[in-house]
Amino acid sequence: MSTPADWWKHAVIYQIYPRSYQDSNNDGIGDIPGITSRLEYIAGLGVDGIWISPFFPSPMKDFGYDVSDYRNVDPLFGSLEDFRTLLDKAHSLDLRIIIDLVLSHTSDQHPWFQQSRMSKDNVKSDWYVWADKKTGKNGGLAPPNNWVSVFGGSAWTFDESRGQYYLHNFLREQPDLNYHNPEVQNEALDIARFWLDLGVDGFRLDTVNFYFHDRLLRDNPPRTEGVQFATQLEVEVPYSQQQHIYDKSQPENLTFLERLRTLMDQYPGTFTVGEIGDDHPYRLARIYTSGKKRLHCTYNTHMMSGTLKDLTEDMIREPVEKFMDYKSKESSEPGWPGWAFSNHDVVRASSRWYKPFDHNPAFSKMLIALLLCLPGTLFLYQGEELGLPEAEIPFDKLQDPWAKETWPHWQGRDGCRTPIPWSVKSPFCGFSRHEPWLPLPSAHGALAVSEQENKEGSVLTFTKNMIEWRKKAPALATPDCDFIRTSSTKLLHIIRGNPASGEMECVFNLSGETVGYKNKTLKEYGFSLQGWPES
Repeated sequence: MSTPADWWKHAVIYQIYPRSYQDSNNDGIGDIPGITSRLEYIAGLGVDGIWISPFFPSPMKDFGYDVSDYRNVDPLFGSLEDFRTLLDKAHSLDLRIIIDLVLSHTSDQHPWFQQSRMSKDNVKSDWYVWADKKTGKNGGLAPPNNWVSVFGGSAWTFDESRGQYYLHNFLREQPDLNYHNPEVQNEALDIARFWLDLGVDGFRLDTVNFYFHDRLLRDNPPRTEGVQFATQLEVEVPYSQQQHIYDKSQPENLTFLERLRTLMDQYPGTFTVGEIGDDHPYRLARIYTSGKKRLHCTYNTHMMSGTLKDLTEDMIREPVEKFMDYKSKESSEPGWPGWAFSNHDVVRASSRWYKPFDHNPAFSKMLIALLLCLPGTLFLYQGEELGLPEAEIPFDKLQDPWAKETWPHWQGRDGCRTPIPWSVKSPFCGFSRHEPWLPLPSAHGALAVSEQENKEGSVLTFTKNMIEWRKKAPALATPDCDFIRTSSTKLLHIIRGNPASGEMECVFNLSGETVGYKNKTLKEYGFSLQGWPES
């Protein structure tokens, strides 16, 4: 497989959540051999690569984002040999494989943590973030500071065996590694080297700005007006009420990312995309990608935030402009963005920006076209090519620990993680012969691959055609992007390209109604854009 060094710059990468893609052994959970069996389908979409969410050994408290062994495959998903088979077949189909590395924290069942918690003087004692208690009211135990967990509650848990608190930015079963310890940094780089030697084409780096914490453990100040929510859950919970100045996004992270980039450069054609969750995500994204010495690309959830909101032009324009306009003091060379409308952590865009749990094929097509006209590296989440809406999950079927913490305000991340419907005529829509780990909505059956493949006018056919068209459009192969303000919040006008490549006018009606538009830059001066019809 030929691998140009900058293949990723205008790539479309297809994200797979392995538990829900294809079950090969009929236990109700998707696996690596299941993904391998569907690689021809993925290649047929025209995408450039695949990002696979974690498949490492794990107690599955956070469904793989709590890793207990970084150099193997959980038996639930197959074996290391199964992964090698997937890698070889994907490369034979000109598909690159990006794997999800969760390096900011481990499972509490990881041998490192089990050793670290034993005493204050063992060889792994400083591999995690430990701190002494404070004296609380009435002389009781109190955490070292006011940091809170993304998933709710304090970010600190007291460990009886060690007699100290440990930091966990997520679940208490996900203790944070201490990157101020050089041994931890070296081990993280060795893990990356293991998978690069195996032949992977790069990494999606989970919570990449969480690696370092403030050494002094200073309290975070309260969030002030104008500061964005730090997660996709835009609700006034304790986490959203703080400015996250000290618990993440520390300056020491930049030096480590430079060490990681030095390693990546030893494997030509490999790629890193970092997930950023921060109060100032686009400023940080630009810093993390500037100067060709840190990450290749960044990715964040702010364009994917919220549970239900009206789609307006500023929700697309502002993030792109903020990234493009931010001037890094360290490099005049612009960084590189990555954009997505959906992933495994957020409400599916076709529901979030339309109606809860409802499907509108015209709206889904508009979203696909809009995403593919943005500059940078683009990420398409499994099922997006089918126009799948968010699934409504009964409370007794919820699996996501975040959902159980936020119910009934939010059903968590399960609604976007339901199994892919392959065939409407097969049990459980061809995903498995066993009842799946999450319920598969009956309405998704009508949107199965079998019902859309080779069907003119389907969302799936439209997606394939749009990806092919994007590859052939010179204007879209540039980073050049300008937005033209219109008189309506429901019209998005983008100019892509430059005089050398040719310019392309992209105008999107974000509403369900016909909107008239006049603009002298357009060849057709004065026209109406039809809205997408109600389903």
